[in-house]
Amino acid sequence: MNIKKLKLALALIIPLIVLLLPLEWIPIDEITIIEHRVIAIFFLAALFWILEPIPIYATSILIIVLELLTISDSSMTLFVSNSPNYGKIIPYREIMYTFASPIIMLFLGGFFLAIAAKKYYLDQNLARILLKPFGTNPKMIMLGIMFITAIFSMFMSNTATTAMMLSILVPIIAYFDPGDKGKIGFALAIPLAANIGGMGTPIGTPPNAIALKYLTGSDSISFSEWMAFGLPYVIILILISWVLLMAIFPMKTKELNLEIKGKFSKNPKAYIVYVTFLLTILLWLTDFLHGMNSYVVAMIPVAVFLSTRVLSKEDIKKISWDVLWLVSGGIALGLALDKSGLARHVVASIPFSNFAPIAIIMSIAFLSAIMANFMSNTATANLLLPIMAALGASVASLELVGGAKTLVLIVALASSMGMTLPISTPPNALAHATGVFETKDMARVGILVGLIGIFMIFGLIYILKMVNFL
Repeated sequence: MNIKKLKLALALIIPLIVLLLPLEWIPIDEITIIEHRVIAIFFLAALFWILEPIPIYATSILIIVLELLTISDSSMTLFVSNSPNYGKIIPYREIMYTFASPIIMLFLGGFFLAIAAKKYYLDQNLARILLKPFGTNPKMIMLGIMFITAIFSMFMSNTATTAMMLSILVPIIAYFDPGDKGKIGFALAIPLAANIGGMGTPIGTPPNAIALKYLTGSDSISFSEWMAFGLPYVIILILISWVLLMAIFPMKTKELNLEIKGKFSKNPKAYIVYVTFLLTILLWLTDFLHGMNSYVVAMIPVAVFLSTRVLSKEDIKKISWDVLWLVSGGIALGLALDKSGLARHVVASIPFSNFAPIAIIMSIAFLSAIMANFMSNTATANLLLPIMAALGASVASLELVGGAKTLVLIVALASSMGMTLPISTPPNALAHATGVFETKDMARVGILVGLIGIFMIFGLIYILKMVNFL
């Protein structure tokens, strides 16, 4: 049996064993049949996302279909029971609505902006202009590249940003002598900045957007509020990462003369892209003035680019539909954990009240970061957020540190700290494919930045609590 078949067998057998266990064997009080099925689906999702016997977006679709078949009000007759312990079924419409969740629309708007920017060379020209002030000093150029990468990754896919910036990196690497470690620092600077930059906005990385699903009512956070704490966090961590890269991979080259060719398009459609891009970002940043939330604003570029034919049918095919499906599957899993009551029962069955709040949040942060190093940060957020939201709402002692709002933010931010291995994130994989550095080089920097980032999260939470944001 080859490795792929072994992974598939393992990912199927363990959830099946969980499903066949007698209810009384499961250490959760008053567990229902529906909750039992949700546990099996959860194990299946976790194993499929970790082992990847099938693509991770396919796992998300599988989760949604299994929920429809087994725990919805339109389940297969085979799975319907008259038992008084059957539990709370979930309306099938709510499960299907995850495909059109406001979170999905937020990402869709971001993808439209990214595709239009690339098509009309807005991204490349902005990079060219933004790099000019950093001169010819290699250290300053590295800092400039990191900040530019971080800025783009706040509003574009981290993967697309990394691919674009790596194309700029190729001529830079050519300036370095074969034995100059500085080129390793440059190659690592881009994925680090892409991973960190995505933390600056709600749309910068999927864990942030998924977190918004659990930040509702009095816990809600607007686009501008997120940036108010996310942007300073990103800037500080980028500066720390820059210093670490220069210390670990010192440069011998003293001067770099870069020539990034290109010019802004001046046709009507290009101007539409420029204006719409600027308008959308301004509306996201000023939601407290006009009253439109980020989900509504995200639909503006979709409508404008399609109605003006800025983007064609072929362009729409380039949207990362796999990411949208992955996020929708995570939302569906969270829905099942919440609506079935399983998340609350799991939290109630563990004596969290016996632990100090600081111990709980530290454990959650490190768990999120460790998981994100070995599986998708989106999958990590999908698995942990619904349970953490329930935990924050049910453990009274956690109110001292901000309750559910704090736990959700910690999981979202710490999930972006998984940057140790090439498999940890797509930006890491793209950068590793250049062949400029070895895995051990990435691990050295990734572990240090990840640890510093986690302790900065604790500091951020403390500050937000001090200013009564939490």
